[in-house]
Amino acid sequence: MGRFDILITNGTILSMDPQNSIIKGGFLGIKGDTISYIGSGDDEFEAKKIIDAKDGLILPGLINGHTHAAMTLFRGLADDLPLMEWLNNYVFPVEGKMDANFVRVGSLLACAEMILSGTTTFCDMYLFEEEVAKAAKESGMRCLVGEVLYDFPSPNYGSVEKGFAYTEGLIERWKEDPLVDIAVEPHSLFTCGVDLLHKANDLALNSDVPLILHVAETRAELEQIEKQYGKRPVQHLKDLGLLSPHLIADHCVYINESEIEVLAEHKVSVVHNPESNMKLASGFAPVPEMIANGITVGLGTDGCASNNNLDLFAEMDMAAKLHKVNNLDPTVMDAQTLFKMATIDGARALGLEKVTGSLEVGKRADLIIIDTKKPHLIPMYNPYSHLVYAAGGHDVKHSIINGSIVMEDRRLLTLEVEDIMEQAKEQSHRVREWVG
Repeated sequence: MGRFDILITNGTILSMDPQNSIIKGGFLGIKGDTISYIGSGDDEFEAKKIIDAKDGLILPGLINGHTHAAMTLFRGLADDLPLMEWLNNYVFPVEGKMDANFVRVGSLLACAEMILSGTTTFCDMYLFEEEVAKAAKESGMRCLVGEVLYDFPSPNYGSVEKGFAYTEGLIERWKEDPLVDIAVEPHSLFTCGVDLLHKANDLALNSDVPLILHVAETRAELEQIEKQYGKRPVQHLKDLGLLSPHLIADHCVYINESEIEVLAEHKVSVVHNPESNMKLASGFAPVPEMIANGITVGLGTDGCASNNNLDLFAEMDMAAKLHKVNNLDPTVMDAQTLFKMATIDGARALGLEKVTGSLEVGKRADLIIIDTKKPHLIPMYNPYSHLVYAAGGHDVKHSIINGSIVMEDRRLLTLEVEDIMEQAKEQSHRVREWVG
C-alpha cells in the first residue's frame, strides 16, 4: 500500500521522461517535495490529500527560460517602438527611478500571472533581484535569478564593482535554498565591456553558477559589435573564452550556420523568445537549425514590456507557427518539440534538469493539471497538439511546486492576488509621472 502526502489520480500523465512515457488513467504520488510514484491505480493508496484530475492532463510545470519579472508594471507602456528606442527613451530612464518596493510588487504580480498560466519555474534578469528572489519564495515558485550588470551605474547598486558584490551576496544568501538559484548576468555585449565580461565569467565559474546574457538580439547590436570589435557576437564571445556549457545565451536572433556549429560545439544553451522578438521586429532566431545541431533550446516570454504577457502556452503556439511560416514547412517545430522546449529542454537550458522539467520518480514535484473538459479541448486526438495549438494558461486548474500546492481549482494559495493588483495600480501612477 502506497502512502503519500499528495496523490493525484485519474489523469493522463505526460511524463517528458527519456521515453516520453504517456500513462492514461495515471496516478502520481508525492512525498514531501519529491515524486515517489508514477503509474496506474493497480495498488491500494493512502494520502493526506487526494486531487482528482478528472480525466485531465498531468504535466510537468512549464519553465519560462527568460523574463524580467518586474516589467509587468511596464506592460503596454511603450508599445510599437524599435528595441533601441524602446530601451533608451523609455525603459532605461524609467528603470533609473525604480526602487526595491517597485520591483517587489512587479515580481509578485508576475509570479501570480505565471502560476495562473502554468509556469512553475522562471529565469529572471533584472534590478533589485533580492526582491525577485523573495517574491518567488513567497509565491512558492522555483527560479534562477541574477542581478543585471552594466558598464554604467545601476539604480540599485551604483558602480559595477558594487554590482559584483551584490551578486556575490545573492549567491551566498540563497545557496542552500530549495527553490531559488542564482546566476551571474551581464546584460549584453553592447552594454558590457571586455573587463566586465571576463570578471562575470570568472565569478560564475568560481561559484559554479550559470552565466546568462542577451546575445545577438538585434541587427543594430550585430552591427555595433562588428564595428567595435571587428567581429560578430559569437566570435567575440569565443575569443573571450565565454563559450562553455555554463553559458545561457538569450535570443540569438542574428547567428549564422557556422555560429550555430560553434555554439553546439561548446554546448552553449539558448533561450528562444519569439513573441518579444516579433513584437520589437528584431527578427526570428534560427531555432530549427539550432535544434538540428544539438543545441539545447528553451522557451522564454521575455518581459511584459515587450510581449505583453507571461503565458507560455501562447508562446509555444506562436513559436511553432512562426517557424512554420518562415520555413514554408508545416512539419517544422512540431508540437512535441515545442512542449519539450517549455519543459525538460527548458530545464536543461537552465541546468535544472536533475530537479525539474519532467515527471519522474526522485525528481521534485513540480507539476500542473489541465482541465480538458472544455469545448475548445474536445475531442482530443493528440495531447501535445492540444497543449500547443488549443490550450491556454487559463486551462490550468491545479499547480504543485516542490511538493506544495500553490494553486487549487484556479485559486492561488500562496499570494493575495487582489492586494497585489491594487499595489500594482499604485505603482503605475509613479510610472505615469516618470514618463510625463
